[in-house]
Amino acid sequence: MSSANLIEVRGLSKVFVSGLLNRHEVRVLDDVSFDIRRGETLGLVGESGCGKSTLGRSLLRLIEPTSGSITFDGTDITRLGRGELRRMRHRMQMIFQDPESSLNPRMKIGDSVSEPLRLGLCGKMGRKEILERVYELMEVVGLNPEHYGRYPYQLSGGQNQRVVLARILAINPEFIVADEPTASLDVSVQAQILRLMMDLKSAYGLTMLFISHDLEVVRHMSDRIAVMKCGRIEQVYRNEASSSSAPSLHLG
Repeated sequence: MSSANLIEVRGLSKVFVSGLLNRHEVRVLDDVSFDIRRGETLGLVGESGCGKSTLGRSLLRLIEPTSGSITFDGTDITRLGRGELRRMRHRMQMIFQDPESSLNPRMKIGDSVSEPLRLGLCGKMGRKEILERVYELMEVVGLNPEHYGRYPYQLSGGQNQRVVLARILAINPEFIVADEPTASLDVSVQAQILRLMMDLKSAYGLTMLFISHDLEVVRHMSDRIAVMKCGRIEQVYRNEASSSSAPSLHLG
């Protein structure tokens, strides 16, 4: 594995089987191979149903691939047992399309952000230290202190996505799969969340797979772009409009 790559995917396939008597196989991923370099954002674009979300979930083994390998920082995670995979989870996180469904509706925002810290996923911390860290993370993602005691249903979609980002940052991940992270948000806040994600990637040195059907958004967010069609990666190319020189994004 090249030291420049954090992720190396080779020959990844996923076949879903439907039906009990008349079994029917659907090949959603078909011999997919690509790399994601350390510190870069690889954009993944393609039409709905082409396998983008399945690929993103497979990289974290939220969906088990049928065949192929996924090497994360030198370790083929397809060979890991449940315990070994669980110990690596904090290094790999996912942002889903609907932020509210990612949060426990019965848990206050502050408790949700602090949960991974209280569970000791990032080492043992005292109550005061955890509280200070939560307020720090809330400030980083643009939430106010008064949001601490509120519930997800009391916040907007954009605010809930900020909560999700704060919760993820609490775990100190290295790699994030962002699956259409602004698709369910109002147009007025989509650009704000995308800019925040770019700022966080730069500040925390994150590596990211950014999934979207919107090529304009992918161009704005990504260093390189992978084009997916019918379960295969058709091409991967350098995004000439990437990096800090990328123009402002205007949605709507």
